[in-house]
Amino acid sequence: MDNVVLPPLASAAVIAVGSELLTPFRTDSNSLAITARLDEIGIRLAHKAVVGDSAQGIASAIREAMARADLVIISGGLGPTSDDLTREGMADALGLALTEDAHLVEIIAARFARRGVAMPAINRRQAMVPSGARPIENPNGSAPGLILERADTTIVALPGPPRELLPMLEGLLAAGLGARGAGMPLRRRVLKMTGRGESAVDEIAAPIYEPYARGPVPIETTILASPNQVELHLSCRWADAAAADAVLDEASRALEAALRPACYATDGRSLEEVVGGLLAERGLWIATAESCTGGLVAARLTDVPGSSAYVRGGITAYDNRVKIDALGVDAALIDAHGAVSEPVARALADGARSRLAADVAVAVTGIAGPGGGTPSKPVGTVVIAATGLGRARVRTVVFNGDRQLVRAQSVQAALDAVRRLVLDL
Repeated sequence: MDNVVLPPLASAAVIAVGSELLTPFRTDSNSLAITARLDEIGIRLAHKAVVGDSAQGIASAIREAMARADLVIISGGLGPTSDDLTREGMADALGLALTEDAHLVEIIAARFARRGVAMPAINRRQAMVPSGARPIENPNGSAPGLILERADTTIVALPGPPRELLPMLEGLLAAGLGARGAGMPLRRRVLKMTGRGESAVDEIAAPIYEPYARGPVPIETTILASPNQVELHLSCRWADAAAADAVLDEASRALEAALRPACYATDGRSLEEVVGGLLAERGLWIATAESCTGGLVAARLTDVPGSSAYVRGGITAYDNRVKIDALGVDAALIDAHGAVSEPVARALADGARSRLAADVAVAVTGIAGPGGGTPSKPVGTVVIAATGLGRARVRTVVFNGDRQLVRAQSVQAALDAVRRLVLDL
């Protein structure tokens, strides 16, 4: 890719193009990835917009973005079909002509030829370039990007698929964009908690993080809460990156100490990654026995690359007969206490550990709803048991929410039970 010389850039606007992004069925994730990378080089996001597949709408969004930011990055709308209108929108916004780039036609045709097929005529649209714009090579797709400098604004258009957009963005950063950040880079730390609600976390955390907001190197703290976990995001914009890192590390350590044992990560890892790391470090094997979660705990564990080194296997025991036959749970135990009970949950975990020759096991049994609840065991009642290493952690929880939410909270609680068992918390 040609080197691109860019003026100093302090602020950015991101425009996500695609009518599908205006529906409930598709989420704009590109702007989040773009913003994270720009923050690292000191280019602050000043504006973000989502616009449908309309040349006029795209043009309007570009003009508004140019009034707000030094750098405008557009994602999507560079495909070959009639609803891919980012090129037309750029030309309209800037009053430029669109012309076919013969060299781009050759590049696109060669890409098809490498696959043994002729380039469809429709793909020639992807070689249309606004006057003065320069193409950006796309190693993973047929749609080239575009970069155009206009007055004090740099406009970049990238294809929508993340596997194409992200490498092209990295290429731009390496080619000059990364050295042109004129603002202060954003430094960040993220602490993740589970098993405590937002207000309980903030009651402990606020007296620690509030003084840092008024300190010589100020920190901004944001709390993000979901039914599964609470996150504390500590961020700092400061010219001296070492000073920012030092104060963020200091605050992070203080918060982690105060929030133990609920705090499971300060390095961005997911709970399944943390649990997997603990198991791998200790050479332990884990097994799962799941009723109401239907294999979701095992799925989370095995989402982590390399999990074959510590996940022995799992048994989804939805029917009581499977609990008895596959996991060795005593039928009398189920008759006496019910399938959703602490004795049965512990027996499920012990059975999985024994039958699958694991060091530790976790079991989940519950009533995810919408039916099946009773006055003594309402919908949302879940029992989680983790056993092994000569100890056990068994508890009953009543989760709020619909079936999907109850199951999601159950999985998070099960993974946390394993973490606490292994660490003997």
